[in-house]
Amino acid sequence: MTGQQLKNSILQMAVRGKLVPQDPNDEPASVLLERILKEKERLVREKKIKPEKNPSVIFRGADNLPYEKRGKEVRCIADEIPFEIPDSWEWARLGSITYNHGQKIPDTQFCYIDIGSIDNVHQRLNEKETVLQASEAPSRARRIIEKGDVLYSTVRPYLHNMCIVDKDFTYPPIASTGFAVFTCHKDYSNEFLFYYLLSPDFDRYANDTENSKGVAYPAINDERLSNALVPIPPLQEQQRIVAIIEQVVPFMEHYGIKEKELNELNASLPTILKKSILQEAIQGKLVPQDSTDEPASILLERIRKEKTRLFKEGKLKPDKHESVIFRRDNSHYEKRDGKETCIDDEIPFEIPASWSWVRLRTLLSKASTGPFGSMLHKSDYVEQGTPLVNPANIHDGEITIDGIKRVAAPTATRLSAYLLDVGDVIIGRRGELGRSAVIHSEHIGWLCGTGCFFVTPRHGFLPEYLVFLLASPYIRDTLMSASVGTTMNNLNHDILKQLLIPLPPEKEQRKILRQYEKTCAFLSW
Repeated sequence: MTGQQLKNSILQMAVRGKLVPQDPNDEPASVLLERILKEKERLVREKKIKPEKNPSVIFRGADNLPYEKRGKEVRCIADEIPFEIPDSWEWARLGSITYNHGQKIPDTQFCYIDIGSIDNVHQRLNEKETVLQASEAPSRARRIIEKGDVLYSTVRPYLHNMCIVDKDFTYPPIASTGFAVFTCHKDYSNEFLFYYLLSPDFDRYANDTENSKGVAYPAINDERLSNALVPIPPLQEQQRIVAIIEQVVPFMEHYGIKEKELNELNASLPTILKKSILQEAIQGKLVPQDSTDEPASILLERIRKEKTRLFKEGKLKPDKHESVIFRRDNSHYEKRDGKETCIDDEIPFEIPASWSWVRLRTLLSKASTGPFGSMLHKSDYVEQGTPLVNPANIHDGEITIDGIKRVAAPTATRLSAYLLDVGDVIIGRRGELGRSAVIHSEHIGWLCGTGCFFVTPRHGFLPEYLVFLLASPYIRDTLMSASVGTTMNNLNHDILKQLLIPLPPEKEQRKILRQYEKTCAFLSW
């Protein structure tokens, strides 16, 4: 049961006479209604309220059915009665048991109450007052209100913008005409009326299409509200009901808070688990190692030999900062620029013996940055043209077409150096760092945008595994701490290439990807 369902259940029990037992010693509601009638007559004589044009009196007939007398007309209203009530209760029209203070145009400084003045989660007035000069009064600022009145928003009543006016104001309060204002006659509890207006039974009436008109902003008018049937318990029972509700309200609110926390946890749990699994995976704990797999060190040796061959053939420039990481005396060392340095303080966790630590630059045959922003102008963008992939188009390891920018053919030709190829990995270098995606055949001819890198992994280092690595908490945290910029996180070329990568054997890369895919499918089930 949700928090709202629990609240609805308690309110429904309360307004139907099932929350507290009836006491035969209570003065019946019929006597209370007689007193209300006399009070109304007095208020009319004193010109404090206007007389009702066609007053309603509801009573039980000899056949025990409910009847209503309006003027000389008497009719059975059994088909209007929404639910059964105890014998000591009565039914009345809302307009028969409440009144209001009328309207006025503000002529002095005042406190304005509109829909935004109400916390519709807890049905309370906000602490902060909106103080206006008479000259600033909106055209809807007309309703006179007093402490103890019940305010009920007539626009979109299902939102429950309602409250009891329970405070004193710095200046005279005036409410918007978007509210109905209910002042209860003596001995009819404003708290009980408030809880009835909040109940599912009244909700059904107020939001019925016959009563609430309009599509975008359905609203119920004052006449329909005044005509609503309201249950009237004996005064003493009203007080018992209100006391019980007020006792359980804190528990209902606490229940609602815990429900919200649980829902948020359930919603975030798959993401939390995925992050945890990613971290376990890049530490070699997701799948068992296979002693027959070629170790990553052999793959790295092959990559170095290939780079040497390409250099001799003039197809590759020498890497001025070639890195070789190895273990000696149970420590990690890196040889670069002819120097050996212990890098134990850089190693974040242990990896299996068949894995190797390596700088990302070693595993890439190409690493390029997208075009500078100055290379593109507003006139270059068109509705139909070559797609330009920016970080906003990369989500969960995929490239999304929604909202993608396109450039005209001459611009695409001018930017041909930034064409993406199948097997490349595009990596966002701004904002949320680490987002990346593999370029597939459907992306041929697309361009890298200004906010991205595009890299080509060497044979044996799977593009999909690089995307997998970049999504891991370790890599994302590393990129975030190394990023530059104040208003937006930004990566430069060197930060990316210097990333320290835990490299599994190629076969294990494939096994990890398959296992992760299966696990994610299970979490999404």
